[in-house]
Amino acid sequence: MLTACGGSDTPPTPRAAPVVDASGEWQLVWQDEFTGDTLDPAWNRIEDCWGGGNDERQCYTGRAANIALENGVLVLTARQESYTGDAWPDHMKPGRDDPDAQKTQDFTSGKLTTEGNRSWTYGRFEIRARLPQGQGVWPAFWMLPEDSGEGWPVSGEIDILEAVNLGVECEECEAGGENSVLGTLHYGARPSGNEYTNRKISYPAVLDDQFHTFGVIWEEGRFTWTLDGEPYGTLTAEDWWTSASNDPNAPFDHPFHLILNLAIGGNWPENTSLRGVSTEGFPKQLEVDWVRVWQCDADPATGRGCL
Repeated sequence: MLTACGGSDTPPTPRAAPVVDASGEWQLVWQDEFTGDTLDPAWNRIEDCWGGGNDERQCYTGRAANIALENGVLVLTARQESYTGDAWPDHMKPGRDDPDAQKTQDFTSGKLTTEGNRSWTYGRFEIRARLPQGQGVWPAFWMLPEDSGEGWPVSGEIDILEAVNLGVECEECEAGGENSVLGTLHYGARPSGNEYTNRKISYPAVLDDQFHTFGVIWEEGRFTWTLDGEPYGTLTAEDWWTSASNDPNAPFDHPFHLILNLAIGGNWPENTSLRGVSTEGFPKQLEVDWVRVWQCDADPATGRGCL
């Protein structure tokens, strides 16, 4: 197992997060309201058929059929259709025996990132969205490090919103159908030393076909996930570690960029509920009213001081 200088494969001894008076105010530092006819240039359109390392079933394309602005709303549309494209995302092509390999998938969908254009360390990150339902459907709003030199998940992953198989009824699901929403951190050492910890809430309102607001407040040594403005889970530096550093706040102490996508299938959704992917009800759409980023002006070095 390769580690960075001074790191180890065992969790460091946690330290208490600093205490800052809640006297600051949230300052809106970036937003996309998805008005107009063109996508904000901060977003990159992703195009590959890799499967995200999770055996997902979609090819991401930059086509208007998969990524569109409609009446002030971003619409990522997953379609049931055979499509052939790059087997590897651009960042994974170097060093491959066949970097130009092609792959065919049974679905297409949309994925956007702000990598190289917008990234932040600490802040409040929110999305107002209407989530699609169905077995195998996997909408997500998440973050990856701008500098991922140590590789995944040593450099961290922040999942602000994930939900799978919404509305699906099964023996182990909530009454009325799967309605859980999750926030997750990925960290640790290179696979198979990777770990994750999440917070989960059963929230039947996400099945009402309305828009809801999903968010996370990221401070030094602490994450708090929110749903429609109410907190539902917290993780602190005692809950994570990285083989790259002995700093208890690492790897969540450097800039991360945003990612929005609608995946179909994959190891997680296909191994829960009814298993597999149902083709009923396609196309599926993740609709996003806005994405907003705030930062706390009380103590920029820690991101703390705002309620």
